[in-house]
Amino acid sequence: MPLLRKALRVSNRSMLAFIFFFSFSSSCLYFIYVAPGIANTYLFMVQARGIMLRENVKTIGHMIRLYTNKNATLNGTDYPEGNNSSDCVAQTTMYLPENFTYSPYQPCPEKLPYMRGLIDVNMSEISFDEIQQLFSKDLDIKPGGHWKPNDCKPRWKVAILIPFRNRHEHLPIFFRHLIPMLQNQRLEFAFYVVEQTGTQPFNRAMLFNVGFKEAMKDALWDCIIFHDVDHLPENDRNYYGCGEMPRHFAAKLDKYMYILPYNEFFGGVSGLTVEQFKKINGFPNAFWGWGGEDDDLWNRVHYAGYNVTRPEGDLGKYKSIPHHHRGEVQFLGRYKLLRYSRERQYIDGLNNLVYTPKIIVSRLYKNITVNLIPELAPVRDY
Repeated sequence: MPLLRKALRVSNRSMLAFIFFFSFSSSCLYFIYVAPGIANTYLFMVQARGIMLRENVKTIGHMIRLYTNKNATLNGTDYPEGNNSSDCVAQTTMYLPENFTYSPYQPCPEKLPYMRGLIDVNMSEISFDEIQQLFSKDLDIKPGGHWKPNDCKPRWKVAILIPFRNRHEHLPIFFRHLIPMLQNQRLEFAFYVVEQTGTQPFNRAMLFNVGFKEAMKDALWDCIIFHDVDHLPENDRNYYGCGEMPRHFAAKLDKYMYILPYNEFFGGVSGLTVEQFKKINGFPNAFWGWGGEDDDLWNRVHYAGYNVTRPEGDLGKYKSIPHHHRGEVQFLGRYKLLRYSRERQYIDGLNNLVYTPKIIVSRLYKNITVNLIPELAPVRDY
């Protein structure tokens, strides 16, 4: 009997020790995953405060110059000397009047009277049934969310690709906001929700490559928008067409205090023509977990001889629907891959991706489901 009691006492102590070490090791592993994100956020906040202080000092200096030189103007305009005219909301006179007459045989203007500037960003939750009901009366919306104007010829045929996993409450908010804005811009567009299944970490870049390949099977799109589901534009004059250079639409995010985190930042919402995206060989497929793939895309764009353009002033402001990276870890190997961006560009991207999708077409979007694994995009040595 005493031996049994002693054995039970030792067993209890061992169990407590096991629980303690298991909890301690789990906490350490979690810290390893989240520490880089916490450090990056803290450093960015310090940097943002410095930028804001510098801008305030510049503003005070500018006001002093105004008082000392009241007659100073820039090129005969109403902009005071030294002021950045791109930060002023001065585009209202450039947009067409309300009584403008369209021609169904002429290209749609880029600056339409429907594009009024600041728009309300409603981030309240709404069910998908309610969204379906909201747009049920719009008979011009075809399956897959395909819409085009009938009063003029759209300048751009835009495929909007949305990487997706476990964000079902965000999707109806996204459609409620984006569909009216794109209709007011008189673009032809459709939505492709590219959803990742399986147990692998989220691969946003590979999902974009899959979405691009599938979208090109449907129509002759000429402009591709790569759009996070939680990013909502605050200004409908942020025109979702492409141009001679790749476009970074989401230049000012509220979660970054409307300050560009760094000059090479290319995340959130970006757009390239089909020709541009093919030339850079798409996104890299090797970024498993969040972080790094947009920086690699920036490198690819510049290695191919392009520059990145951004909206002027406050046109590029976006609000982010609050969320957490639910179980998605940071990709700790991204820095090594970024060092070899140039070497990897034409061996990892559109040209080495093989996949098997499951496709369901609903009224507002086409859902492309794929189970992603690294073996789908093998990369030879470089």
